[in-house]
Amino acid sequence: MQRFGTLSFGHYGPLGGGRVLTAGDSMHQAIDLAQGMDELGANGIYFRVHHFARQQSSPMPLLAAIAARTSRIEMGTGVIDMRYENPLYLAEEAAAVDLISDGRLALGVSRGSPESVVRGYEVFGYTGSGDPRGADIARDHFELFLRAIDGEPLAQRDPQSPFGGGTGGQQIEPQSPGLRSRVWWGAGTRQTAEWAGRTGVNLMSSTLLTEATGEAFDLLQAEQIDAFRAAWRDAGHPGTPRVSVSRSVFPITTSEDAMYFGRSQEEGGIGYIDGGRATFGKTYAAEPDVLVEQLLQDAAIASADTLMLTIPSQLGVAFNLRVVESFAKYVAPSLGWKPNWEAPVQGDAI
Repeated sequence: MQRFGTLSFGHYGPLGGGRVLTAGDSMHQAIDLAQGMDELGANGIYFRVHHFARQQSSPMPLLAAIAARTSRIEMGTGVIDMRYENPLYLAEEAAAVDLISDGRLALGVSRGSPESVVRGYEVFGYTGSGDPRGADIARDHFELFLRAIDGEPLAQRDPQSPFGGGTGGQQIEPQSPGLRSRVWWGAGTRQTAEWAGRTGVNLMSSTLLTEATGEAFDLLQAEQIDAFRAAWRDAGHPGTPRVSVSRSVFPITTSEDAMYFGRSQEEGGIGYIDGGRATFGKTYAAEPDVLVEQLLQDAAIASADTLMLTIPSQLGVAFNLRVVESFAKYVAPSLGWKPNWEAPVQGDAI
């Protein structure tokens, strides 16, 4: 692990006791948190994207605001559901945010996670899927998105146009150099990770895998990472890809931390999600010295270059900054962390 950041689900709504966190509150707090994390040296801040839910659903305006208020931290998504996306419009938005941030976008996309509605992407106008979960729509949209950010001409120029005219093909604008190297695919299985490697995009692996072999979660995830890197190498892609994993990690340094997370040492295991068996990761919550020992034994964290800490965004900016600061001060240095003011961290050599 060379870098770490936070992964926020961006929940808003009633907090209990008559308190309410509005959508606006959630976004303003995300921007403030990003600023604080940038100053602490954290490497990234990432957001889950869910439609028809009280969570982040349109991340690009938020990421643009964060880009304008920070200087070093990477900002991104984990992940955008490609079933819901117009791939060309997403390509324009992603390029714009990448340019505003001077190349600090980490655009995580995938087929998406289980929804709170039935086939919501069809309500957005994307119909005709032959897959019960719309995976074919997601892959088709992603293929077109990659063609667009690669600068492929996708429309024919109009020679009669008063705005320049001409003949031949026209690419979308703007184009952001290197954006392709900052695209990630969120993979829940080893097979999907191999596909991402062959495709030539980075790998985001979450706190669960939608397969179960009986192996411990971190070992199964490490196998997934190995399969991804082998596929990348065999496809002959240049450079070295990035790999991230997500974990729930809470250093307990105060009585408030103990109150919230002192009993959160969940061991993970096998469960069911999205119609099938899945392997879930554990929650790490302990004093910093214990956390260091535990995380050093996590095979997937050792294999990845980036660790995303899932945070309870509803607890506010001050609380989450303290979680980040405690991790940066007491835990991350022992895992190989490099703060954001050092040279940008690269993927591990294959």
